[in-house]
Amino acid sequence: MSAANGGGWTGDASVGFVKTLGVLELLAAVGLILPGVLDIAPALVPVTAVCWILLMVGAMITHLRYGEVKFIVLNLAYLAMAAFVAWGRLGPEPFTG
Repeated sequence: MSAANGGGWTGDASVGFVKTLGVLELLAAVGLILPGVLDIAPALVPVTAVCWILLMVGAMITHLRYGEVKFIVLNLAYLAMAAFVAWGRLGPEPFTG
């Protein structure tokens, strides 16, 4: 079975690792959106954003190893958005209510 475009790295990873990574990405999406929207534990939003930044650094390193440059640019965009959220929540003038 061939990997999807940009997923060449999955051939060298276990199925369990790839599935776990997918679950972590879904949880990160939930952690970035729901706490702020529902006003339940909004402190989780910047923590999740920082974790997403670390995840994107790892993704960029992995895509770099496989020569998938266009995906590095995409990961950099995701990283920038997460950094914006983290800075907005943790910066000198946080926009939390």
